[in-house]
Amino acid sequence: MKFKRIYIEITNICNMNCSFCSKIKRPPHEMSSAEFSYVLKDIKNYTEYIYLHVKGEPLSHSEIDKILTICDSENINVNITTNGTLLNTKKDILKKHGSIRQLNISLHGAENPLSAAEYVDSILSASDELKKYFMISLRIWTFDNKNEANNIILNKLSEKYTLDLSKRRMTLDDNIFLSLADTFDWPSYSLPDYGEDGFCLGARRQLAILSNGDVVPCCLDADGEIVFGNIFKSALSQILETKRYKTMYNSLSERKLTEKLCRHCSYRLRF
Repeated sequence: MKFKRIYIEITNICNMNCSFCSKIKRPPHEMSSAEFSYVLKDIKNYTEYIYLHVKGEPLSHSEIDKILTICDSENINVNITTNGTLLNTKKDILKKHGSIRQLNISLHGAENPLSAAEYVDSILSASDELKKYFMISLRIWTFDNKNEANNIILNKLSEKYTLDLSKRRMTLDDNIFLSLADTFDWPSYSLPDYGEDGFCLGARRQLAILSNGDVVPCCLDADGEIVFGNIFKSALSQILETKRYKTMYNSLSERKLTEKLCRHCSYRLRF
């Protein structure tokens, strides 16, 4: 079995507290570089792409340089999702690692209009320098929110690039792209039950490994509600043979949702 992507949450600690991001219930934890190496060796035959993402700010990890060196040695393609606030302090580290395929920068982290312009200028400056090394995807995933900060972000982008806001994805420059999406709700039991009929890519085309080693179906299961097993206790090959995983996988083939959290997830309605 091959997955299109596997998320590895190297830390669930973030240096921001954005309103669009669900509040994490798990204890703060950073996966050590030794643990990361163990995880990567176990999963590398199951995917060609890993994403350093679920919750937390990966560039804040105390061993980010060492973690990326491990990725280089294992010849894996790495995608990093970041809020961009640490980009200029970490860019020299990022330049060193050929395993980095793409840097996703969540511009919607700029919620304060007083600092939004400076924030975007800093990211655009770093992006100009880093585009020689890997692809950069600038993202505004609160596009439907016409607040002042978003307007400032779009105005700053339009000063530098030609924007066509009728498109949700566009090329701005060599190796620099813009992705626009509307705000979504993180799955929660407080949301309506959308029913058992439906489909999702979780557990089928992607998996996520939380910082404590818990294996969950997707990057939206940020609190580890659907745990198939723990990779520090069982190999991924064993976890994929568990009853819970197989039930979810097979049920999705029949467009049925067996997990309660999935019934309260509006994001899967996009499929």
